[in-house]
Amino acid sequence: MTTEATSVTQGHRSAVRRIADMLQLLQDSVPIQRRVVRAGDTVYQVGQQFGCLYVVSSGFFKMVNLSGEGREQVVGLHFKGDWLGLDGIATAQYGCDAVAMDTGEVWAIRYDELLQAAIRTPALLTALHEAMSRELTRDHDSMLSLCTLPADARVAGFLRYWADALAQRGLRTDQFTLRMTRAEIGNYLGMTLESVSRALSRMARGDVIRFTEKGRRDIHIPQVEALTSFMRSAAPMSAAALH
Repeated sequence: MTTEATSVTQGHRSAVRRIADMLQLLQDSVPIQRRVVRAGDTVYQVGQQFGCLYVVSSGFFKMVNLSGEGREQVVGLHFKGDWLGLDGIATAQYGCDAVAMDTGEVWAIRYDELLQAAIRTPALLTALHEAMSRELTRDHDSMLSLCTLPADARVAGFLRYWADALAQRGLRTDQFTLRMTRAEIGNYLGMTLESVSRALSRMARGDVIRFTEKGRRDIHIPQVEALTSFMRSAAPMSAAALH
C-alpha cells in the first residue's frame, strides 16, 4: 500500500470514529426524537418554520430546491453523521426540501434544547461548529468541481465522493448501489442525462467501474484510486483542483 493510500485509509478510520463519537455524544447529552424514513419521504420542506436540526443516523438524503424556472434542483447529498437543517438557523425557515433516498433514520433535535445542552456540554457546540465547517467546505468543493472540471471528470469525481463518504462510515466501497438516477446525478452536477450516461459508459469500457446488474445502478469499483486517475486524465489542465 502506498503512503498516499495509507493516509487515506487512516483518514477514513478517523472519520468512522468521529461520527460514532458524535452520535454517542448526542444520545448522552440531548433529547432525541427518532424517525424512520423511506425513499421519497420528506424530513422538512422549504419555507417550513425552523425548530429542529436533524442528524442522519442511517440512510442517504438529498437536498432539493426549485430553480428560477421552477425545476427541482438537487443541491446537496447527506450521509450518516451529517446534520440537516443548518440553513434554517439564520432565517428561521428551512431553505430546501430534505428527502430520503433510501430507508433510514434521522434524529430530530430541538435547536433551543441543543443550545441549552451545549452550555453544560461544550463538546456539543464544537460538534455543531464542525458540522457547519464541513458543510461550507463541501459547498466550496462542489462549486469548484462544477466550475473547473469537464463532464467525464465531474462524474468520476461524484463516484469518488460517494465512495469516500461510504468509507468514512465504515461501509464497503468496492461495490454499492447508487441511490440516484442518472437524471438526478446530471441535475446535481449540472449535466444532461446523456452526458452522465456517456461518462459512465467510458469508465466501464476502461474497467474503472463495472455494472453488476441490468438496471445499472449497482456499481463495482475494482480500485477506488482509479477514479482519481480517470479524473486527472479527463482534466489534465485541472489536476491541481483535485488536491
